[in-house]
Amino acid sequence: MAEAGAMVRLSVCYARPDAVFLKEVSVPAGTSVEGAIRASGLTEAYPEVDPTTARVGIYGKLKAAETLVREGDRVEVYRPLTADPKQARRKRVQKTRATGTREGLKWLRGGGGQGS
Repeated sequence: MAEAGAMVRLSVCYARPDAVFLKEVSVPAGTSVEGAIRASGLTEAYPEVDPTTARVGIYGKLKAAETLVREGDRVEVYRPLTADPKQARRKRVQKTRATGTREGLKWLRGGGGQGS
């Protein structure tokens, strides 16, 4: 159990294509992920981030906004995907096939998958 008045040091990060927000903060023990995000000033710097609805994690593992933070945690705020991964892969394969390269042709012959 944390003692009264104990502080927890952690970092909050959020990455965009054009900028990265990374800030070290100290919050009272028993603070949630959402509280740590608000304490970092991320919501003021990037108003589009809503810690109640954004996907968040600690060291790459998805966590609920109510999860309590611990000393040394790196709280991460994830952006929504801009493209469907299946559609993006399909477009890359079609582009490779269209170039007529050896790499693109193997998919037309069926020689690119496992067991073939």
